[in-house]
Amino acid sequence: MIITLWLTYLAFHHGIVPSITRFIKFQKQKAHRFDMGNCCTKKSSSHTDHTPSSGQIGQPVTEQPTNQSNNSPTPTNSLPTTSTQQLSLPTSSCQLRINHSQTSVSRTKKTKTTIVDIEYLVLQTLAAIKTLVDNDQEAPRCILKLHAIAENEFGWLAVVKSIIATIPITKPLGPAVITLLMDECPLPSKSAMLDLLQDLDLSSTNASLNSRMDVRRHRNIEIVLGCLGEKLAGPSSVSLLTKDVLDYLFENLSPIHHASVILHSLITLEKFSQTSENKMTICSRLKTISPSPLGLLEDWYHHTDFTKREVGFCARWCQDNLFINEKRKFTYEVLDLSKISVMLNSKDVSEYLKISANGLEARCDASSFESVRSTFPIDAGIWYYEATVITMGVMQIGWATKNSKFLNYEGYGIGDDEYSISYDGCRKLIWHNAKSNSNNHPAWKPGDILGLLLDLDNCEVIFSLNGDALPPNRAVFKFAKKWFSSSSQLHVFPTV
Repeated sequence: MIITLWLTYLAFHHGIVPSITRFIKFQKQKAHRFDMGNCCTKKSSSHTDHTPSSGQIGQPVTEQPTNQSNNSPTPTNSLPTTSTQQLSLPTSSCQLRINHSQTSVSRTKKTKTTIVDIEYLVLQTLAAIKTLVDNDQEAPRCILKLHAIAENEFGWLAVVKSIIATIPITKPLGPAVITLLMDECPLPSKSAMLDLLQDLDLSSTNASLNSRMDVRRHRNIEIVLGCLGEKLAGPSSVSLLTKDVLDYLFENLSPIHHASVILHSLITLEKFSQTSENKMTICSRLKTISPSPLGLLEDWYHHTDFTKREVGFCARWCQDNLFINEKRKFTYEVLDLSKISVMLNSKDVSEYLKISANGLEARCDASSFESVRSTFPIDAGIWYYEATVITMGVMQIGWATKNSKFLNYEGYGIGDDEYSISYDGCRKLIWHNAKSNSNNHPAWKPGDILGLLLDLDNCEVIFSLNGDALPPNRAVFKFAKKWFSSSSQLHVFPTV
């Protein structure tokens, strides 16, 4: 998600995935993680490798026996430690192919779940995701059912293929739903990974011929690949980035393709580059291409098409932070910052938020809930700032003091404690102390202007969308009156 801050200050917050993950964490704690054959492993929370996203319907598939293990340790709230186990993608012992429109997945001896059923559950999840606003709310049954189906490699393949075929490109929360479902599915076995890659047929020729014709499929494939590249352990992620996958992603960077396909191809390369060997591979490929595809895409930074503008932002950020071109000057070296008096504070930000070189734009492609305060503290008077919305997704933008905590992995940020208040234009909610209230504004869209006024003299906050102001909100002052009245050093910051 991207927002651009103007005037006094900007605050940015993106986190639908971790919010929902909190609701279903109990499910993961009740059961052991299912190992499908020789399973790939998740990265540790330390992120040491990171640098600064034939049969007819209803007929069952005959499941071949696999060496499955149910002896994995019960997961805790922390991420598992990194394993050195390598994903070599050998010849699969199970040559199952799932034809998306014709196959069913046998879950038990008594019940059968068809591909149509799985697609329906995926669409149910997409419809339900906006309704998950209460931290104590139970996870929808559709999510729990998909998790259960994916607990063997046949079900995992069916769920992934249904995600690719079903999530529409027109839904702003589509990428978040894909990330959520991929994060909550058990880790894939080597044979399941091989089957998926062979079925997807990720050659550059295939991308060139089909990307413009089936935008949804290729965008969803890229998001799935990005989730797997980020989720797997380092050596396994390296093995996943095969020559065909790399060719496919680079082909999709061509400006002839749909902007959404280009955007998610770029984000997927970012996620693969979290493993240093993959980063070296990607940088080596970039050096062989002239002119640089990232340089061409960076020209879209100020494009009037907002999806292309997203592409331009990501291309510039990658060149400044990940894929360094020695012949190119860093953006901050050529910008004139003399007229900017306040910006997003790069020293008061959670881990995975991308901030532009001028400090006025922010974007998050991680599944965690990222936040940042501005550099401008306020302790008296009336203050106002505006944020231009570039994407339609879940963001919480508002005001916070230094006491407000950024717990990105737990999904807590602006509006989730007593020391902050925020506006969520995707779900049309006002957040304070982790509680939400609805409003009568329409859902925001790219190009909308969010106005945020803080009146410390009269103890009220006013939010407006495209000039349409909501009634003054005094909840944060009533709840936290003691720390507003007793602290002479209290400072409030515009926060995203």
